[in-house]
Amino acid sequence: MENSYIIAQELGIKQTQITTVLQLTTEGNTIPFIARYRKEMTGNLDEVDIKAIIDRDKQLTALSERKETVLAKIAEQGKLTPELEKAITDAEKLADVEELYLPYKEKRRTKATIARENGLSDLTRLILQNDANLEEKAKNFLNDTFDTVDKALTGATDILIEFLSEDLKLRSWTYNEIWQYSTLTSSLKDDTLDEKKVFQIYYDFSEKVANLQGYRVLALNRGEKLGVLKVSFEHNLDKMTRFFEYRFKQQNDYIKHSIQQALKKKIIPAMERRIRSELTEKAEDGAISLFSENLRNLLLIAPLKGKMVLGFDPAFRTGAKLALVDLTGKLILTQVIYPVKPATQKQIEDAKVVLKQLIEDYGIELIAIGNGTASRESESFVAEVLKEYPQVSYVIVNESGASVYSASELARHEFPDLPVEKRSAISIARRLQDPLAELVKIDPKSIGVGQYQHDVSQKKLSENLDFTVETVVNQVGVNVNTASPALLSYVSGFNKTISENLVKYREENGAIMSRFDIKKVPRLGDKAFEQAAGFLRIPNSSNILDNTGVHPESYPAVERLFALLSIEELNQEAQKKLKALDYKAVSKTIAIGEATLKDIIQDLLKPGRDLRDDFEAPTLRQDVLDLKDLNIGQKLEGTIRNVVDFGAFVDIGIHEDGLIHISQMSHQFIKHPSQVVSVGDIVTVWVSKIDEERGKVNLSLVELDGSH
Repeated sequence: MENSYIIAQELGIKQTQITTVLQLTTEGNTIPFIARYRKEMTGNLDEVDIKAIIDRDKQLTALSERKETVLAKIAEQGKLTPELEKAITDAEKLADVEELYLPYKEKRRTKATIARENGLSDLTRLILQNDANLEEKAKNFLNDTFDTVDKALTGATDILIEFLSEDLKLRSWTYNEIWQYSTLTSSLKDDTLDEKKVFQIYYDFSEKVANLQGYRVLALNRGEKLGVLKVSFEHNLDKMTRFFEYRFKQQNDYIKHSIQQALKKKIIPAMERRIRSELTEKAEDGAISLFSENLRNLLLIAPLKGKMVLGFDPAFRTGAKLALVDLTGKLILTQVIYPVKPATQKQIEDAKVVLKQLIEDYGIELIAIGNGTASRESESFVAEVLKEYPQVSYVIVNESGASVYSASELARHEFPDLPVEKRSAISIARRLQDPLAELVKIDPKSIGVGQYQHDVSQKKLSENLDFTVETVVNQVGVNVNTASPALLSYVSGFNKTISENLVKYREENGAIMSRFDIKKVPRLGDKAFEQAAGFLRIPNSSNILDNTGVHPESYPAVERLFALLSIEELNQEAQKKLKALDYKAVSKTIAIGEATLKDIIQDLLKPGRDLRDDFEAPTLRQDVLDLKDLNIGQKLEGTIRNVVDFGAFVDIGIHEDGLIHISQMSHQFIKHPSQVVSVGDIVTVWVSKIDEERGKVNLSLVELDGSH
């Protein structure tokens, strides 16, 4: 069966669309390019659909290749029946192919192999026939290796055990039985390895396999790996044994022993491994999907551009590192102050003087405070100073990954003369001005918006997070004259070399003033230009289309459109004409696809538009809260920092983010917190529980008196 047919059935997408996507990919087109500029060909499929098609095609190709290998190996043995060939060909999972191949797989020499080599297969048949003179007849099978009746009968049962353990129907039944009715349990193995009691709820845990949630699977895996937990299955062994025994008309002790051994030593352990593996894979996919969604929402937080920002990287002993950046993110100055204890009172007063002077001298509008060590105390200090400056606000910035960036090769290249700590303050300031441009410099895994990210397949995680970043970067668009090599490297069709060459070309030749000038960049060929051009923005170009998502290949069509509508410049009159357009008729007249025309009109109505302006900006603050200031039922505003399977963490201005448990998110039943909130959302919450000893607070999205 063709891959495209299978994918069409699974994803509910037309087979022609799938064939087109795979063909476009083969021709070297990127996912963002296909999604944005080949809509007529794909039927408007988005990036997620296109990636799903490509990924599934790879999986099915790998499955098909494995089937061919298995069929060839069984055929070599002369054991390939039409029924077996059909079963392998029709198998939908790699694990099912391996199950079918198991009896024919080359194995190391087993006890059963040796018994068969010594002619004991006929004795096994006598056991199955429940022969009345079994012990007497066993004497006929004695030889140098099996020189006693007991040894011969043991060898014969070894053959039966292996036969049972490779019986596909028995294995399949056991697999389904465990999935539906067995329980996964965990108990404490070594509490000295869990000082902070992270795994406490799993010290005595039990859940039906069918009901296990992904985050619990990953938590159990981690606890087991660290040696804190002992994880095992609980089965209805009596039921399993009865099912196996039912397969035999005759019963005797040898058959019963063989069933017990096949079940306990072979089949159950194999099915447990398979199910643990499948549970983990499903949990990993869920965790990676959630991480990707959180990352996407974080990258789409509205930028606070055009403001003078002071980055404030808090610390206790070593002082707070300040970095002032101008409206474009260019570094103006760095400084160190000592605003919190153990600093002396004089040092704290001096720090106030310095901060006030900076505000007055440079017209600072925003202060970005990192949320790491000493953040709470630094926030109090800043809020105190800002009482005299009502025009200045501060924002708590999630600094996850800032230290990773500061110590990176990229940061050393950007700021070779600055120490790590000051680079971190610059990153915090810029992260507020343009989150996307700054966050792309950091390995997505270090950004801190996932759960159990260190316990999932790192290859799969990296691929998915890179895809998320690539998608957002290309949807937003990139200013070709200000973008860093890190940001440019995510542009469709670009790689590290092209990105660095473009920046170098820019430095040597000045600002790029036309999309077509990009072709002059070394190593940037026609294909790379085709894939990238529409996603690159040139605000100062003489051609307004260079600052839109309109691809250069469509420029002639836009000229025809302007001629048709008698448009000479994009004024109000032109906008009225564009809004009143009959897409169907005009697309035929100017020979361009209807979907492409709609996109062009959207861009012409708002040239230079930033997709992120549709999303919420960070909360600006001038006050400060302490855990001891909170009361049960108190109403607060906060920013969603992270969404996990069991709830969401909210920055409400205290040191630790508060937790909204999934049960406190809605009056209606919801399957997942992401149905209600996303990273970056500004939310109104009510305090539901305060744990002063642990410094934790629980919140509710539902007002505590029961009204919403």
